[in-house]
Amino acid sequence: MEKIVYEKSRGLTDVPLTYCPGCLHGTIHKLIAETLVELGVLEKSIVIASVGCSVLSYKFFNCDGIQASHGRAPAVATGVKRVLPDKVVFTYQGDGDLASIGMAEIIHAAHRGENITVIFVNNAIYGMTGGQMAPTTLVNQKTSTTPLGRSEATTGRPLKTSEMLAQIPSASYIERVSAHDVPHLIKAKRAIKKAFERQISGGGFSLVEVLSTCSVGWNMTPVEAAKFAGTGLIEYFPLGVFKDDGEGAK
Repeated sequence: MEKIVYEKSRGLTDVPLTYCPGCLHGTIHKLIAETLVELGVLEKSIVIASVGCSVLSYKFFNCDGIQASHGRAPAVATGVKRVLPDKVVFTYQGDGDLASIGMAEIIHAAHRGENITVIFVNNAIYGMTGGQMAPTTLVNQKTSTTPLGRSEATTGRPLKTSEMLAQIPSASYIERVSAHDVPHLIKAKRAIKKAFERQISGGGFSLVEVLSTCSVGWNMTPVEAAKFAGTGLIEYFPLGVFKDDGEGAK
């Protein structure tokens, strides 16, 4: 009799992923799906999908989902959670979505202490729309709109979202992790689980920033992209817990 040692999480649907080779969105989806199953909240979860490479993520998670306008996922999540407070509501957003057009929404959701979970995927580029410079693009990093590399003199330094949100009094839990290799994935899973546990316990606003890759936008092989995420990105965006208020405000 064969023994199953590994299988796809039932937290994911059978819809084929639409991400590019080497992209880590699918891997991050898996961590979230496993977490929802392990916590026993899959059936009561609602994902709010952003605009970007993750625009179809509501098709991949085996739970209810809503498509939000560009950058507005935290606002939509706020409405859903207030109307259905017993549901587990989370947004899944990229850096071009959350840290640019959606910056007002994420700041005010954190300021209000909304009891939602935010998964913020930072790959330092606008992936879906052609590889343009994002607020998180590193200095000297080449993109389709900065072919000679991002200029600090012209566009400033990359935005450190987690550090900024950690200054907000009503934010409960903020952590940055990486998905570029297995040891870091294990730590990322723990952070994601903690963020959902915070919401379930009524602890308030939580955000996990996950450093990821964009091998196509970076013009790298998947192996090169993973290496760059583990060196270049982490060098500027250090990993760690930036705020943890325990159980937060009930």
